[in-house]
Amino acid sequence: MTESVEPKARILLYSSDHNTRDSVKLALGTKLADDLPELEIFEVATEPEVWRHVDKEHFDLLILDGEANPSGGAGIAFTTKNEYKDPPPVLLLVARVPDAWIATWSKAEAVALMPIDPFKFAKQVEELLRAELAFEN
Repeated sequence: MTESVEPKARILLYSSDHNTRDSVKLALGTKLADDLPELEIFEVATEPEVWRHVDKEHFDLLILDGEANPSGGAGIAFTTKNEYKDPPPVLLLVARVPDAWIATWSKAEAVALMPIDPFKFAKQVEELLRAELAFEN
């Protein structure tokens, strides 16, 4: 008899700053709500790593750091939305409220300010995943 494996919500987290990646992971934990699957977070620190994963794997959400160097998350979001069929939703991290306009330009579904507010951020991710996973089913 084989043991069934529960599906996981797959998130690609891109930031060149390990502190930002750690803040995101800390805010999200491993499970956001009882009705959502456990989280599986793939961390990447460079743009080539983003494309390597996105080209080969399915993700339920992309969390992209708009402040990353040398490639910002807004440009990656824009490319993903324009060049991939059925791209996952994007949550763009920005440092200042005036930078939120770039999320609209990049076609990101949501924007979060840094430093991350763990409660607000987790709620945003929860809502994005709930919508995406309902759409997939």
